[in-house]
Amino acid sequence: MIRPPYLQKGDKIIIVAPAGCVNKESVESAIERFTNWGYEVVLGENIYRDYNIFSGTDGERADDLQKALDSEDIRAIICARGGYGSIRILDRLDYSIFQGNPKWIVGFSDISVIHAKLNVLGIETLHADMPKTMLDKSDDASDIKTFRSLLEGDVPEYKFPSDKMNRQGSVEGELVGGNLSVLYSLRGVDLEWSKMNKILFIEDLNENLYHLDRMMQNLKLDGKLEHLKGLIVGDMLNMRDSEPSFGKTAYEIIQDAVKDYDFPVVYNFPAGHSNMNMPIILGAYVKLEVNSNEYSLDFL
Repeated sequence: MIRPPYLQKGDKIIIVAPAGCVNKESVESAIERFTNWGYEVVLGENIYRDYNIFSGTDGERADDLQKALDSEDIRAIICARGGYGSIRILDRLDYSIFQGNPKWIVGFSDISVIHAKLNVLGIETLHADMPKTMLDKSDDASDIKTFRSLLEGDVPEYKFPSDKMNRQGSVEGELVGGNLSVLYSLRGVDLEWSKMNKILFIEDLNENLYHLDRMMQNLKLDGKLEHLKGLIVGDMLNMRDSEPSFGKTAYEIIQDAVKDYDFPVVYNFPAGHSNMNMPIILGAYVKLEVNSNEYSLDFL
């Protein structure tokens, strides 16, 4: 896997919108923040356009991202928000120039599609906050501080108290994943992760509990879970129950799906759609160590 170069003061970054309609306030706030961090900020030409639920037509969104991928002087591409739409432009893009001049792609949620594509191409990406989710956070927030430090080359070594549901163990492998619903939508195409020797990170938002169970059982039936080295479960936020009740929480559904395996499992990792979204490098080779009191995640 190739890790893009870390940023230096004066580097140019671009904010683009490959998915949902953009809130101008969030982008302007991000411009101010990144400028204060010492970066030159430019915007995709079509970032404030809208076309139904999207930030412009498929062609407009693809054009902005293509120019960002190809630019020689852009050092990071910040996705303005998630929502829906990235998958519609993926096959419109040419990654050949980008592969010879990789740069950080930053975002999460719907941006998991882009992470999946670039990880398959052998390039690491950054699952982290976007202008939409940074809007109400200060630079002193731990996830924002870590995000800034990581961009500049200070790679975090995470250590957190262990959840009572965690399963112990120590493993190393390539970290893959993102939003579970998005990953599920990629099943059967060449963007899904290979089965062997992966540590999977998942998070999700506003899903029905029975649908979460369906997704996990699908991964189990295909052998995706059987061959994992480890599993990291982030936020499962605002999950919806049915009538009659499904009878299990989101974490219990996941626990049931992986009960037949012995790899380490972490629940409640602080990443996803809640207030705390610690950045992680997808595609990176990592060490996950889980014991009864705490767990750690190190990017090697």
